Amino acid sequence: MENRDLILKVLKGKEMKAGEIAEQTGLDKKVVDKEMNALKNENLIISPKRCYWTAK
Repeated sequence: MENRDLILKVLKGKEMKAGEIAEQTGLDKKVVDKEMNALKNENLIISPKRCYWTAK
């Protein structure tokens, strides 16, 4: 499973911070930040409030 798919799976139905996503997935926070930036640019994730992310 790719990092992107793993991040999207963790984000389904809940709001999380990048650090929490890194803990849940076991990925490095820098990798999570990079993938989340790409997902944000593709409009697959949104930020309902500052520092929190959720899948669209």
